[in-house]
Amino acid sequence: MLFLPHTKIKIMQSTIIRRAVREDCPRLMELVRELALYEKAPDEVTVTLEHFEESGFGTHPVWQAFVAETNGLVTAYALYYIRYSTWKGQRMYLEDILVTNEMRGKGLGSLLFERLIEEAREKKMNGMAWQVLEWNEPAIRFYRKYCATFDAEWVNGSCEV
Repeated sequence: MLFLPHTKIKIMQSTIIRRAVREDCPRLMELVRELALYEKAPDEVTVTLEHFEESGFGTHPVWQAFVAETNGLVTAYALYYIRYSTWKGQRMYLEDILVTNEMRGKGLGSLLFERLIEEAREKKMNGMAWQVLEWNEPAIRFYRKYCATFDAEWVNGSCEV
């Protein structure tokens, strides 16, 4: 067992954190669907596997990810991209972080989040941003462990094109 010094959570030594590769995409799409189900929006996932793969591993990739692999199976992931703020410069945007239901509470989310922080520092970004649903108290508690701040002033907007 591996103990995280700040969380004192046991993690199986058979789990590794690594960069996602193209071959992970089918499993990542399964986990994306699991996340959508958890967020009560299963019909909102419309991206195809082919588009997902091309967007992450094609000639002009727009996203990157880290995965937690336990006993050869991807059991968690954190997918991000770079956004640009005219006020702050480059920032990491965490699109998704998911730990499978059976692996929650074992420290995988912390390992992934800490790897994201390390990545942002290595790439000289000035911070990380994400969204969390207001009813998702477990996620909000998780982010608060990292001194996260939440902004109630901004309203999300989007449009389909």
